[in-house]
Parts: sequence; structure tokens; C-alpha cells
Amino acid sequence: MKEIVLSGIRATGQLHLGNYYGALNKFVRMQDDYNCYFFIADLHALTTHPDPTILHANVKSILSEYLAAGIDPDKATIFVQSDVPEIPEMYLLMNMHVGIGELMRTASFKDKARKQLGIKTDNDNDDIEREIIGNNSNKRVNAGLLTYPTLMAVDILIHHATKVPVGKDQEQHLELTRRFARRFNSVYGVEYFQEPENFNFGGEAIKVPGLDGSGKMGKSEGNCIYLLDDEKTLRKKVMRAVTDEGPKVPNQPMAEPVANLFTLLKIVSAPDVVDHFTEAYNNCSIRYGDLKKQLAEDILKVTTPIRERIIGIRNDDAYLSQVVKQGAEKARESASKTLREVREIMGIKRFF
Repeated sequence: MKEIVLSGIRATGQLHLGNYYGALNKFVRMQDDYNCYFFIADLHALTTHPDPTILHANVKSILSEYLAAGIDPDKATIFVQSDVPEIPEMYLLMNMHVGIGELMRTASFKDKARKQLGIKTDNDNDDIEREIIGNNSNKRVNAGLLTYPTLMAVDILIHHATKVPVGKDQEQHLELTRRFARRFNSVYGVEYFQEPENFNFGGEAIKVPGLDGSGKMGKSEGNCIYLLDDEKTLRKKVMRAVTDEGPKVPNQPMAEPVANLFTLLKIVSAPDVVDHFTEAYNNCSIRYGDLKKQLAEDILKVTTPIRERIIGIRNDDAYLSQVVKQGAEKARESASKTLREVREIMGIKRFF
């Protein structure tokens, strides 16, 4: 029996090169060897109050990008989170076993809550409650943001997934999922939920850097190369990438922006190309313009065929509807069984 893998991406915008190398191409490899559930997390996206029209467009965009990247709906279960009503019901039940304190102590909640309230501080203490309660502005922190880890836990546990590919920023949430699974089992004296583990497909997680000189590629950072970027846009972005004035002495350590470009080069280019520019950097003959032109060319080799497939797929509403309907049916079959058994364990039984 195949192990169950689950992963999802929030419906907050188009997917980028970081999503592709960090997740999508791994999803494609997983689908032949595992029982995979890949979903579009539109319920999670609600914590940032997206415009309804934009939210729907984002779901359609990510669905098209999943398919264009090579995820096969006949091999993997592809579904939209909100198409599985068992998820919000189990979310309510699981919240009965989750403490407010442990949710408020999560690093992501404290960070996002302060951002929503406009509080600028480097103090990572646990007194976020006082900051929220004492806030006198019209800004507020919604309860969905607080219970985000519970919903993530339910996404995983409702399908009994044992392997969950997550980045470093989500590892704390995955640990909470394991804690909630243990707690449920302990409270009811059952061995029902297995504890899921992080899954990086046999290697270190790839961190795709952005073009702004620091940090990873991210939609909220404005430093992305999107899978849907046309050739002109992509080349312009790469040519504008941050660098420095160049090495002054042989084998000079690279500044972070330059190291980031070399990281991108190692991800998308052939080894001999990487060796050529590394040698040029080390002997101080490198021309960053040439490096960027080569980098753009090699990125286009990856993204152009995906972009062409995205454009074709996103205009085929009948096919997209068929995919999500099929995925919802498969996901609900798994989720409804778990929800039925959880209700039974918790003593929520029908009298008729």
C-alpha cells in the first residue's frame, strides 16, 4: 500500500520559480510512487481577506499551473480545499483539542499579527496577547489567523497523510500537527492518527533566492520570476537583478546578491555553464551582464514550455471543471471516512 503524501499552496497569486523547484517538480516525481493529495488552499487564503473575484482567479491560475507543471489528475488527487466540506467540520472538532496559548506562541502568528496591527518590533516575546488586546486602532487580528495551524493539521490528518513536504517556515506547524494527533489519540485512548513527517524527497530542500539581493523568492517580496512571465518581462527582471561592482581580488568571497545569482544558475543551468562563470568570477574577469543573459536564457528553457501549457489549460474551463470535480470526489471519499470515524470516537453519534 502506497504511503500518503499531502501538500497544498495558498491561493494568493501566480506561482513562481521558487514554487516550481521547491514544490511542483517534486510533486510530479512523487505521484508515481505515492498516493498524493495536492490541493489549492483557498480557505487558508481567507486570513488575508482577498477580493472574492481575485481569489477565484487565483484558484484557477494555480490549478492551471499544477496541471501545466505535470501533475496528472489520474495519478494524484488534485482538489480545491473548499470543495471538501468535511475539512471545515473537522477543523471545528479539532479546535476543541487545541490550546489558545500554544497557537498564540507560534512564530508565524506573532509575526503576522504584528504586521496586521502595524506593530513594528524586533522583540519576539510571547506577550502578543497584550499587544492584541491593547490595540486601540480599527485594525484587528482575525481568529482564522490564530487557528491557521489547526486547519493545516486537519488538511493533513483528514487524509491520514504520513509525508508532508513543507519549508522551514512551516516546520513549527507540522510539529503542532504531530502534537494534535498525539493529543487526540491520548484523550480518547486510541491509536487513530499517525504522526506525519516532513518529506523532502531524499534531499535538502531547495531555497530559490529572489532577484532583490536577499531572501528567498516570494510573492509578497516582489522579487519573483513567475511561471507565466513572458520572455520580455523575464529578461528584464533578470537583467535588473541586484549585483555588486565585481570582484577586486582573485577568489574574493561573493556578496549575497551575487551568491544568489550563482544559486539560481546552479538550479537552472548545466554544470559547465556554472563552472565557466565561477572561474570568471574567481579570476576577476566576470561580466555580470553576460551572467544575467545566460541565466535568463536558461530560465526561459524551463518556463517557456510550462507557460505555453498554462495558457492553453486555463482557457479550457470544461477540463478544469472536470479535474476539480474528479479531485473533490476522491478527496471527499477519504475525508468523509475520517470525519465519520472521528465523530464516532468523540461520541457524536446520530440517533436516527
